[in-house]
Amino acid sequence: MCYGVQFVQRDQGGPLGWIGHIFGRVCEQNGIEHRLTKPYHPWTNGQAERMVRTIKEATVKSFRYTSINELRRHVRDWLVAYNFAKQLKALRFKTTYEAIEELRKSKPDIFNMKPHHHMLGLNT
Repeated sequence: MCYGVQFVQRDQGGPLGWIGHIFGRVCEQNGIEHRLTKPYHPWTNGQAERMVRTIKEATVKSFRYTSINELRRHVRDWLVAYNFAKQLKALRFKTTYEAIEELRKSKPDIFNMKPHHHMLGLNT
């Protein structure tokens, strides 16, 4: 049985033999645990599915775009506002950035680098 095949398919690596999918390799290189879910069972990946729905509702279901670059720009701007300005009830009314930064200060050993280096914003 194969789960989440779009992120685990294996590519023929030529003289190196079989190599894993690039997504899995990037996760491994960055010390990220890559968990798979069963295909056609979105409820097992509820948080990610809900976030995708939220982004769609804020962008493509509410606006018309004349180009893919216009959509990308809007998604980028929306993510910056969401991560740095929107206070979430689930995070005790902190922004996503504030919650991650607080976790980094209390448990620095679980972070390889400062979280803001991978968040959209003024540093990117």
